[in-house]
Amino acid sequence: MNIESAAINILKRGVELDTKKRYTEALVCYQEGLQILVDKLKGAPEESTRAYLKEKIEEYMNRAEFIKKLVQKQKEVGQFHEQIHIENNSTGHSYKTLFGRFLDEDVEFVIVEDPYIRSFHQCQNFLRLCELLVRSCPNLKNVELVTSRDTKSESEQRERYRDLANDLRRYNVQLNAKFSDTLHDRQIILSSGWIIKIGRGLDFYKAPENKFCLGVYDLDLRPCHETTVDIVHSKNVKQSYG
Repeated sequence: MNIESAAINILKRGVELDTKKRYTEALVCYQEGLQILVDKLKGAPEESTRAYLKEKIEEYMNRAEFIKKLVQKQKEVGQFHEQIHIENNSTGHSYKTLFGRFLDEDVEFVIVEDPYIRSFHQCQNFLRLCELLVRSCPNLKNVELVTSRDTKSESEQRERYRDLANDLRRYNVQLNAKFSDTLHDRQIILSSGWIIKIGRGLDFYKAPENKFCLGVYDLDLRPCHETTVDIVHSKNVKQSYG
């Protein structure tokens, strides 16, 4: 049966993620694959092809609905936990790919706790995250950064924050940067309850080999250091900023 190869690949990836209990990622794949099958069904002239497509659509739709209910149940009882292991030198791990599926209209504020948003490239990583937040979260109002001081060039560090804060105001987003000398945890807290904990924080990408190679701008093409990403959900995340 000649089904769109893109749908096959996406749905196979969904099953693979499903097996690894990476349910929210699997759900994205199922939804994308299902859309391709539904579009193909609309243009399928032969009844045998239509019947086959309908069977596959129902099969994957039922699994997607099961996952939705499973994730919701785990969230309600505070047991949701999804883990992603990023292997050394692997690619395909931009911030959008890792946790973009959680960035939506429900996110009104974001707290980023990371002791290493100090040097130029680390501040660039934070800037990339802010770009993603502004594009993905239409109701975003506040971003709070908790990090440590760059004792060698704190003035430059503060200047970068000021520049970014001024620009974010154009999008009606307030940036509040705080310094902590005791901060160790690295996590991104969304007001919707999702918490993304990256072992290395935002700075898990390897430096590009030169300034004119793939991965300089597209982080999905940038090789990574080995790290683990844990995604949990908490109903105790405060529902208003302040």
